[in-house]
Amino acid sequence: MKKIYAFIGILVLLANCKSKQVAYNDPVPDHDSITVVSKHVNETRIINIWTPPGYDTSTDSFPVLYMPDGGVKEDFPHIANTLSKLLSENKIPPFILVGIENTERGRDLTGASEAEDDKQYCPITDGAKNFRAFITEELMPEINATYRTTKEKGIIGESLAGLFVMETFFVQPTAFDFYIAMDPSLWWNNHYLSSHAETLLSKLPDTELKLWFAGSSVEDISQYTRSVEKALISHAPETLTWKYADEPKEKHHTIFRATKEKALIWTLNDN
Repeated sequence: MKKIYAFIGILVLLANCKSKQVAYNDPVPDHDSITVVSKHVNETRIINIWTPPGYDTSTDSFPVLYMPDGGVKEDFPHIANTLSKLLSENKIPPFILVGIENTERGRDLTGASEAEDDKQYCPITDGAKNFRAFITEELMPEINATYRTTKEKGIIGESLAGLFVMETFFVQPTAFDFYIAMDPSLWWNNHYLSSHAETLLSKLPDTELKLWFAGSSVEDISQYTRSVEKALISHAPETLTWKYADEPKEKHHTIFRATKEKALIWTLNDN
């Protein structure tokens, strides 16, 4: 029985590193698609942008929510539709959504690893630092030059994208103002982020930040999200507003859709 569970765990981890395989029939909302040539990842990347209703008829500027896994055949449609729904219900303020379509997902969303076992799941390339530089140094200026944006910006992701969100929060916290991570793959690199959370929290700048994250029933993830929660309880700075959602009834492939609304409502509003 233990071998069966181990095999299932490996399948989950392998799936994390590839483009998502679960298919949904989400209607694709009206949006813009642009390409950005990147020196940092040495590619031309497809970017999808959803603007809130009334954007074209107003002169207002809006905060921006960035999203890895942001292709039209990935998570962009259902998050854009969710933002539209919550906005129509007056549950969130208007935001611009910027989705980044995947090319090499495992490369872009994982940082360095000293764990030899990680090679069987994802390439150990430390690609996250280049992907982060692409977002902050190339994509953000392009979005700010093309759209009416405020200085406020955040990022949302699940699984490996959640790992990228959490790593960015810990190692480059001023890249965004708020962070949302569902079932982040904190097992990466011998669960470095969770085991060093207290030290990393002590290095956070004296800046107002928000963090919302959640863990499902998957033990290889939830044990580490709960570990980060414990570190936050005892070591979170006063300038950090945070919330952890323990979701033992959710599975890895259900937690994004199960928690997205409450995550967005809590994070995008003033607490």
